[in-house]
Amino acid sequence: MQKDMHFYGTYAMARAAGLNLETCKIIATAAQYIDDNAADGHVVFKDAGRINPLATAHHPVDKNNINENDQRKVWVPFHFFPGNKGESFTERLICQKDSDLVREMLDNHLANSDKAFAIELMGVAAHVYADTFSHYGFSGVSSRQNLVVNDSYTFDSDLDPNVKNYIFEKSKKFFQSYKKEMGIITNIKSWVAETLSHGLGHGGVATFPDRPYLKWGFEYEHQEPKKVFRDNPTTFLEGCEALHNLFIRFGELRPDLKEDGAGRSFIQLEGTIKTILAHEGPCDDRSEKWKKEISTGAISGIVREDVPEYDENEWHTQFNNMNESADSNEALSQPVYRFFQAAAFHRTYVLRDLLPRHNLIVN
Repeated sequence: MQKDMHFYGTYAMARAAGLNLETCKIIATAAQYIDDNAADGHVVFKDAGRINPLATAHHPVDKNNINENDQRKVWVPFHFFPGNKGESFTERLICQKDSDLVREMLDNHLANSDKAFAIELMGVAAHVYADTFSHYGFSGVSSRQNLVVNDSYTFDSDLDPNVKNYIFEKSKKFFQSYKKEMGIITNIKSWVAETLSHGLGHGGVATFPDRPYLKWGFEYEHQEPKKVFRDNPTTFLEGCEALHNLFIRFGELRPDLKEDGAGRSFIQLEGTIKTILAHEGPCDDRSEKWKKEISTGAISGIVREDVPEYDENEWHTQFNNMNESADSNEALSQPVYRFFQAAAFHRTYVLRDLLPRHNLIVN
């Protein structure tokens, strides 16, 4: 998923669950920051305190993506949550929509709703959970299971021809960027090309799984069934309902974070969300669609509501400014530090506790 869902869609579902404005903003920022946090650098405080943040994403053409250990620490726990279905190890790493395993993760994080970083942890959980509704069928490691047949894509006949051309141009730039970054010769299907543009995650189908309006199909090289049809509007709607339920549960555990009079049932929201998800256009246009509907009160039930803008530099700046601080304890009040706490908590739990209990030793 992209910013329209991870920030604005997440914010909307949190507001619809009755959480207050500041809580919703932090949850949504944490959810989107998962995609924007490459964790470059570190902070050293004047009192000798230190923060070494962990990366929760890399740019799609970053050379770090070829590193198998990095894949297992970043893409598996944060973006392609293992579904634990199938016989072989690599099959069990394939992400599954709303799996029993990801629900077990949610239960654990909700059970820690008293943590100082609980709000940020809900944002991390929301990102991981939402991605299962778009990244299912692919895994976060380089695997032949992720390979697709070149040019096997098909699209719903109702798709606007201009939008179809737009996404094809975007996909061409996506693959060209791999070739440029990695020095891959055009039309040569090298091992590196398979690993980076096909073998890791859903690189073989570019950003098609992340576009909420798209109805499309493709063919796997090795998975069965080979021919697959994807109805993104339906699965994204399921994802919105799942997030709404998650935030309802969180609000029940943390009534201090709720706002009187805010919130609507998902049945009340469903028609509006369907309209938003059906909107064909670039990510920024889709984000504007969410903002417009939120501001009318169609989501939270409160009219003329200001909608926060997502700015990844807000938390980047918070982090960088800590270098000027004399007291490392000041970091405890910063959402970006609590985000790093939440991300570390999540990764350790997933890789060292949850997955091993299900006989998946990933890292």
